[in-house]
Amino acid sequence: MDTQSRIELVKQVGEEIVTEEELKTLLETKTHPIAYDGFEPSGRIHIAQGILRALNTNIMIEAGCRFKFLIADWHAWANNKLGGNLENIQTAGKYFVEVWKSCGMNLDKVEFVYANDLVTDRDYWKKVINIARNSTVKRVTRCVEIMGRHENEALQTSQMLYPCMQAADIFQLEADIAQLGMDQRKVNMLARELAPKFGWQKPLSISHHMLMGLGTPPEGHESTVERAIHLKMSKSKPHTAIFMTDNEAEINDKISKAHCPAKIVEENPILDYVKHIIFRKYPILRIERPAKFGGPVEFENFTTLTNAYAAGELHPMDLKNAVAFYLNELVKPVRDHFENNKKAKELFEQVKGFEITR
Repeated sequence: MDTQSRIELVKQVGEEIVTEEELKTLLETKTHPIAYDGFEPSGRIHIAQGILRALNTNIMIEAGCRFKFLIADWHAWANNKLGGNLENIQTAGKYFVEVWKSCGMNLDKVEFVYANDLVTDRDYWKKVINIARNSTVKRVTRCVEIMGRHENEALQTSQMLYPCMQAADIFQLEADIAQLGMDQRKVNMLARELAPKFGWQKPLSISHHMLMGLGTPPEGHESTVERAIHLKMSKSKPHTAIFMTDNEAEINDKISKAHCPAKIVEENPILDYVKHIIFRKYPILRIERPAKFGGPVEFENFTTLTNAYAAGELHPMDLKNAVAFYLNELVKPVRDHFENNKKAKELFEQVKGFEITR
């Protein structure tokens, strides 16, 4: 595959690429660059972390990348997730891996790395301290949104250490590409700025789209990135998230209650799922409806669908029913895995019992 074709694949993932010129150079000089993403094991996985992550990872692999997933158990501990219980967090990390095993991710070229292993390396902590020594408190505080916090919150000291750890992860994993969500870009920029000072490789930042939650968007006029963070799917708001182990009735119920105003395309989570999940997995979106309402209709691309929806040619409930059907099809292999695999089932039963803390 030629370089431009590889770049076009990466563009399917990257809502922002910093920078495209550096990406071109990297792909011309390295056949299999290393991309990484990190996750706090902090409860059940939703479709943004499951289906969307699998789709993006597979595309990056198709473009020639090798992928490293950091199971950021110590980071979740520092961030007081699951009540700050490290053992529970690590159990949730094993559950995360079981989800990814069953959701269609190409695991042949994926390596799972646990932060619990990184922290045993003295060189890792040297990187953390060097990053901390060369970053102001103000700069680090601006990065706290990477862990779902805000600058004006009363932060614990462990949470101030978190961005320094995440920046160090990139270098310790020898990642060429930090391929995380748009909400993580600030720490990627910090890593890019500090890399030359220590002679470390400057990582590319390729930020993917953050899938919306199902709730009504709040009023406000934040910057594009800040607003996307407020709108994103979150396990701390379970009624607005579709989890990878939700049953059919739960998915149908959540989708039926989702924000999806007639004729409104902007900030519509149902259309967001169509664009970023369904049309990336299926060539056609088929919507079943009674003959008296026009009968079944098929859409081959997102533009045609949104034009029809904006014109009022498609009822919100008909769209919702179709989206619920496709999401159920996509999570079914995961449900089956956790129902039929003894190890996975035991892990899930444990994770379900954990108290989710923000």
